[in-house]
Amino acid sequence: MAYDRNNVFARILRGEIPCRKVYEDEWALAFHDINPLAPVHVLVIPKGEYVSMADFTANAPAEAVAGLFRAVGKVAEILGVVESGYRILANHGANAHQEVPHLHVHLFAGAPLGPMLKKIV
Repeated sequence: MAYDRNNVFARILRGEIPCRKVYEDEWALAFHDINPLAPVHVLVIPKGEYVSMADFTANAPAEAVAGLFRAVGKVAEILGVVESGYRILANHGANAHQEVPHLHVHLFAGAPLGPMLKKIV
């Protein structure tokens, strides 16, 4: 799948759409989700044109991969959820219900989150 430079996260990275920023560095931007599914729901996105985790890990330089995951850890620290716990999730493709074709990691926290998934048979 080709990267769509007009996806909402690309537009946020360019400053065309505002966000409620939590953290930013040279590798990543983290901001509050506009439709939170938990008391804490933040998205962490790489600063590059990557559709998915598969695309990112295959094509991004090692520094960018490390930078994204360090940003996730930094966001958890900033939000004060390291001790109580948090969940990270990155969807890939139609079966996982990826809605925006720009790699993004969801960070959920702030309450007991329950089991990972319902059993799918």
